Amino acid sequence: MDKNSKIYVAGHRGLVGSALKRRLESKGYSNLILRTHKELDLANQQEVNEFFEREKPEYVFLAAAKVGGILANNTYPAEFIYENLMIEANIIHASYRYGVKKLLFLGSSCIYPKLAPQPLKEEYLLTGSLEETNEAYAIAKIAGIRLCKHYNQQYGTNFISVMPTNLYGPNDNFDLETSHVMPALIRKFYEAKINNEPEVIVWGTGKPLREFMHVNDMADACVYLMENYDYSEIGEFVNIGVGEDVTISELVELIREIVGFEGKIKYDTSKPDGTPRKLMDVSRLNKLGWKAKISLKEGIRETYEWYILLRSQPKRT
Repeated sequence: MDKNSKIYVAGHRGLVGSALKRRLESKGYSNLILRTHKELDLANQQEVNEFFEREKPEYVFLAAAKVGGILANNTYPAEFIYENLMIEANIIHASYRYGVKKLLFLGSSCIYPKLAPQPLKEEYLLTGSLEETNEAYAIAKIAGIRLCKHYNQQYGTNFISVMPTNLYGPNDNFDLETSHVMPALIRKFYEAKINNEPEVIVWGTGKPLREFMHVNDMADACVYLMENYDYSEIGEFVNIGVGEDVTISELVELIREIVGFEGKIKYDTSKPDGTPRKLMDVSRLNKLGWKAKISLKEGIRETYEWYILLRSQPKRT
C-alpha cells in the first residue's frame, strides 16, 4: 500500500475498525475512505455497488459486522447470520467487480469447532460441530472466508482473511445485554464499586479458558499483513492472537484488582459457559514476522481508564 492509496475501512466506528483507522493514520496513510451506517447501508447491495463505483477504493479492510456476546447471539441468531452474510457478500463482490487491489476480511475465533484440539490451528476449520450459542455468527464468518478463497481461485483476486481471538480495548461495547465478557466485567465491577454493592455476579463457572488480545495489537497485525503478504503466501486465512490464555476466574480477579472492587464474587452456574477453551495457534503469524506486544494487565488497565473517561463525558442528546 502506498501512503496516498485510497483505503476503505468498513466499520470504522466499531472496536476493530476504529483501531484499524488509528493504526493506518499513525503510519501516515492519509487517504482513508470512511462511511457511517447512516451514510452507507452495507447490507444494501445497490448502495454498496454505487459507493464502490463512485469512490473506487484500492484497498479494503472489511471490519464491519454485527457482533455481540453469548446473550445477543443466542437471542438474535437470524439477525446475526443475515446481516453478516449480506455485509460481507456485498463488499467482497463489489471489491472484485470494481478492481480492489487487496482486501482483508476479519473473521472470528468462533469459526472453529466447539471441541477442536487446543491450540486452534488454521486447518481445524470445518472439522466438527460449532458452539450452539453462536453458530449463526460463526457460519456467516466461515462463509466470508470461503467467499475470499473462491473469488481468489476463480477471479485471481488478492483477498486475505484473518481470524482474531477475543478482542478488547477502546470503543468496545459495554452494554450488558450485547457485550462480550471483558467489557461486561469491567462495567459490572465499576458499577459495583461506585454503588458500594456487596457482590458481583459472573455468568458461568469461571472455568472456561479464553485468550484476550488488545485491539491495537490486532490492528497492527492486520496492517502488517496487508503491507507485506499476499493471499498466495498466507493461504486461506491466518490466526491473530497472543498465544496465551487465562481462565474466566483469573480474568475476573485481574479486573477486580484493576478496578479496586473489594466485595464478593458469585458465579451463576445456571448460565452457559460457552466453549470450554479457545486458544489460537499463532505459529503461522509468528513465522510471518509478527508478535503481540501488549500484556493483558496493561491492556485491561488502559481499557478501564478509557471506560472511566467515557462515563465522565456528557451524554449526547
